[in-house]
This record gives sequence, C-alpha cells and structure tokens, in this order.
Amino acid sequence: MVASLGAFLLFWALLSALKGDPSILPSPIAVWQALVNQLLAGKLLYHVWMTLLRVIAAFSISMVIGTGLGMALGTWPRFNRWADPWVVVFLNLPALVVIVLCYLWIGLNDVAAITAVAINKIAMVSVTVREGMFVLDRGIAEMAQVYRLGRWTRFRHILLPQLAPFLAASVRNGLAVIWKIVLVVEFLGRSNGVGFQIHLYFQLFDVANVLAYSLSFVAVMLAIEYLIVKPFERRTTTPR
Repeated sequence: MVASLGAFLLFWALLSALKGDPSILPSPIAVWQALVNQLLAGKLLYHVWMTLLRVIAAFSISMVIGTGLGMALGTWPRFNRWADPWVVVFLNLPALVVIVLCYLWIGLNDVAAITAVAINKIAMVSVTVREGMFVLDRGIAEMAQVYRLGRWTRFRHILLPQLAPFLAASVRNGLAVIWKIVLVVEFLGRSNGVGFQIHLYFQLFDVANVLAYSLSFVAVMLAIEYLIVKPFERRTTTPR
C-alpha cells in the first residue's frame, strides 16, 4: 500500500512539473500546504466532520431498511415478484434526480440530504441481501426446526452467519457509494461539508484547495476501509 501511494505521489509530482502551471495542477507540496492551512484555520476538521456525520446517518438508515427489505424479498416469493419492478427502478434511478426532488419536496436541509442519499443506497443493499437469502442452506434451517430452536437463536446462529458475506459486501459498496453521493448533495444544496468546500473553491478556481479537501476525505475513507471494513470482512468470511 505504501509503495502504491508513493508511486502515485511521484507520478503526480512529475506530471505537475511537466505541466508547469500550479493553477491547473499544483504539486503535492502545494496541496499539502493548502491542507495544513485549512487545518490550522479550523475549517478542515469541521467540514470533514459534517460530511462524515451525513455519511454515517445515511449509511445506517440504508443498511437497516435495506437489510430488512432484502430479507423480506428473499423470504416471501410473492412479495418479491410484486416489489421487483420497484427495486429495479430505484436501482437505476439517477442519484441527481433523487437529490433534486428531495430538496424540492423537503427543503434545503440535512433531512433532505440524508434522505436522498439513503434512498439511493437502500435498493442496492436489499438486492445484495436478497441474493444472500436465495442461497441459504435450507438443510440447516430444517435442522433448527427439528431441534426447536427459538427465533432469536436461529436468527443469530444460523441466518446471520450465512448472510455475513453479503452484509460485508453491502457495507463496502455502501460506503463507497454513499460518500460520493453525500459530496454531490453538499455540492448542490448545503452550507457546510467537504462537498460545499469543493464547490466554493471550484468557483474560485482554486485547484489546490479542491484537491486538499478531496484528499482529506479520501484519507478518512481509507482509514475506515482498513481499520473497520477489512477486519469485519475477514471476520465474516474466514471459515471457522
């Protein structure tokens, strides 16, 4: 990972030197200086934190609703046939349309922003979990019935372990999609957050600060990936 990131920085520095125009492609050092200035001014942490809160809220809502919906779709075939066209619609509905409609119907506030992001992700989670429900080992379920295991015991020790790889995939894909949509939401209609700051410096054509804010949140996502998502994925997919 270190070698990969180092090679990227080297390529970036060489490309910046060849371009020779800091207003178009600033060097890594110039972007680092912009990032430090934003950090010292107290702006960087505030805006990253606001974006992270929206990501956490939208991710939590979409995972809870999407998991429940996916289980229902995989359990009841008739309900799955009835809901399948709507799942397809929401899977292919452009995020921009949902964002604009939520802002028009709910208002330019965080409720609309989080709702728009969650709606864009719920269908993806439900489809992934539904596929997991389709491949459950029915023999294990029948054995649980023979031994008269309670619902909570079956849910905890039979259903969840089999769904864990699909839930892990939903977590990874969810974070990857949600934080991108959150930046678009902030770009279009919020007064704080990384997306708002990128919009502000885009208007000023300040590429260094645009890259500084972009890379700061990329760093947050990498930290979440390697400290939370990967350990969770290894734990849920490693055979015991």
